[in-house]
Amino acid sequence: MLIGPYGFNVLEYDASFEIFGNVGLLYLMFLVGLEMSISDFNKNKKRGISFGLITFIIPLLAGLAVSHYVLKLSWVASALLSTIYASHTLISFPIVSRYGVVKSRSVSMAIAGTVIAVVIALITMAVVIGIAEGGVGSVYWIKFAIGVLLYVVVIVYTYPRLTRWFFKKYNDNVSQFIFILSLVFAAAYLAELVGMVGIIGAFFAGIILTRYIPAVSPLMNRLEFVGNALFIPYFLIGVGMMINLRGFTSWYRIFVALIMT
Repeated sequence: MLIGPYGFNVLEYDASFEIFGNVGLLYLMFLVGLEMSISDFNKNKKRGISFGLITFIIPLLAGLAVSHYVLKLSWVASALLSTIYASHTLISFPIVSRYGVVKSRSVSMAIAGTVIAVVIALITMAVVIGIAEGGVGSVYWIKFAIGVLLYVVVIVYTYPRLTRWFFKKYNDNVSQFIFILSLVFAAAYLAELVGMVGIIGAFFAGIILTRYIPAVSPLMNRLEFVGNALFIPYFLIGVGMMINLRGFTSWYRIFVALIMT
């Protein structure tokens, strides 16, 4: 905020920040997907699904009601805002890991519930964006459903086989790192082709690839280092540069911020 165009104008928000910021957002969602454990999800499937649905539906309905009736937003805008409330991430997972309680049932339930809530929230967001862009006809929804189904089948079928083949053929960490990034960006691009948002593809790629990237491995270290040292900071700096603090001189905007909080 300080160095951006609305602060001391040290740097302009140019194409480099936009490109690296988009990459950082995809990278962030990919790393979140990598934290998801399919085995933990399978162990607590019923409880995890219940927990995920509850933590999705309650914030979604509350957000819809407050956004529409208190903030006076349209139903589409309210739905988009509510998907933000309905999703959540495992931000405290590294702390839990350090204390060695990852195998407890409550943590496994939280992981499984997060998978459910985030996936539903991202798909809901894609649907809301489709409606906002005029896709309300039955043909649009048929094409969207078929596209999503084909997308899931292709990613689930090809990514594990491609990854196993590549890792057997190439052992050096640099090649594997470039290969994984290529899969992430390809998943994001294909997601946009079928009408979803790119971050869904990156998140989905993380879930699929997590079994092939051990938590303690040189490849995982490289992925986390590059993300945390380069791409994700670029994204966060870019977001800060877009914030105009002068906007908070309006009491209504302060009121909206308090309602959201």
